[in-house]
Amino acid sequence: MSPDDERNDGLFFGGSGETRTRLPEGEGAGDDVYGGGRRSSRSGGRTSSRSLVTVVGVVVLLIAAIAFANRGGDDSSAEGGDGKKPEAASTAPSGEKPVGGKNGGIAAGFPKTQQGAQSAAANFAVPLGSAEMFDKNKRNAILNTVMAPSSVAKFQAELDRAYTAPFFKNVGLNEDGSTPKGYQFVSRTTPIGTKVTEFSGGKASVEVWCSGLLGLAGEKSTKPVTNSWFTITMKLEWINGDWKAVTHSQKDGPAPVPGDDRASNSDEIAKAVEGYGGFTYAR
Repeated sequence: MSPDDERNDGLFFGGSGETRTRLPEGEGAGDDVYGGGRRSSRSGGRTSSRSLVTVVGVVVLLIAAIAFANRGGDDSSAEGGDGKKPEAASTAPSGEKPVGGKNGGIAAGFPKTQQGAQSAAANFAVPLGSAEMFDKNKRNAILNTVMAPSSVAKFQAELDRAYTAPFFKNVGLNEDGSTPKGYQFVSRTTPIGTKVTEFSGGKASVEVWCSGLLGLAGEKSTKPVTNSWFTITMKLEWINGDWKAVTHSQKDGPAPVPGDDRASNSDEIAKAVEGYGGFTYAR
């Protein structure tokens, strides 16, 4: 199974699993903003220019935000009310209380609403893209928690075929899926936003835009932790008083242009993964 297959059939959420080599400045992609690696500042003039651009960018964003907020009363932004076109406040907190339930450490007890379906999809994306998915017992527990009972056996079989020794080796793990001594394996998925594309009765289709981390943190790692962007689509059904995932798929992007942030060393990444916990996502 190729890395593209793993992404497109939704079997792996944590990232692309690919290692990229950064070329020295001036080589490779030329003027292509997506092709070049992150560059550090090499002169005071460049720093001043970037600072000026940042300030101007912030001012422009503020002006755009004010103008956008003033359009809040425009009924055209919510035309149809079917959830397919995001409203002006689609990225703002809904004001609803987060779910209070937990099932196997995963949020549960979502309301039978569009907001509830979005919260369920976002919270399901996190464990499905976690490092626990590389352990068969933990993976099965996650699937039994988030998937509809009718879909569990199918996904267990597909994932058992996908998580093989060659796949583990490709992401830097041992052939049995364990982490090599002296290293820390990182696989995290962070939802950025959600969108309902279908909602009818006890069924919903939700897209979750995500950022992911994947790699092996360690001084001599040949699979360093990298960042990726992807969108997950989940079809959900209301079963026994809660939302459950029936199917899911994944596609690359949308991905922003990489910034000029200094890449942290492996020790910093490992400590961050150990020290920062996740969230319960509520729409």
